[in-house]
Amino acid sequence: MCTMNCILFGTKNLYDDEIRNRRVLEVGSRDANGSLRPFIESRRPEKYVGVDIAEGAGVDIICDAEKLLERFQVESFDIIISTELLEHVRNWQKAISNIKGVCKPGGIILVTTRSIGFKFHEHPHDFWRYELSDIESIFSDCDIQALEKDWEKGVFVKAIKPANFKEKDLSEYALFSIVTGERTKQITDKDLRSCYFRKLRAKRKAKDLAFEILPRFIASLLSEK
Repeated sequence: MCTMNCILFGTKNLYDDEIRNRRVLEVGSRDANGSLRPFIESRRPEKYVGVDIAEGAGVDIICDAEKLLERFQVESFDIIISTELLEHVRNWQKAISNIKGVCKPGGIILVTTRSIGFKFHEHPHDFWRYELSDIESIFSDCDIQALEKDWEKGVFVKAIKPANFKEKDLSEYALFSIVTGERTKQITDKDLRSCYFRKLRAKRKAKDLAFEILPRFIASLLSEK
């Protein structure tokens, strides 16, 4: 999944000589509304592998972001791309640890995700919001080369995994959760059953239903004239 701003960030920050003859892994690769894959494949990488939790366009292998190191060897890819995925992963710490783990020293990690203020959107879940300061801290064990926030309430980063990489412990890091409406270290099953979260989901479904019904209602009125 990708937005136009994600694609622009990727094309601006991934250079031909960084891609050519390199091994690329895209985590969360299902092409629902755009993808960086055509741009990257036009730069002739050695290999491009797209993984996601379900089949779909752009998906080569079914694999959870939290299980990359079970499916692939440690430090086996030169470039890791993850666009608009991390807000949907419940155990974001493990997913990021796996992303860093499959990246080679000197390799590139390019991530885009959503920030506080972006609407609740389940595909199929929606858990987290990342601010610039969060991404800066999460990837402080890497060399951050580009860090941007876009007008659609998203944050983008390009980071290089250093040769002397020592992974930062994120287990105690509190991130803003849209499920709880506050910063928390993890989301519990109780949080997912809370009145706050049930109301949030109901409100979103009502809006979606209204957008679905309204065009039909207008069309029916026009047809009666």
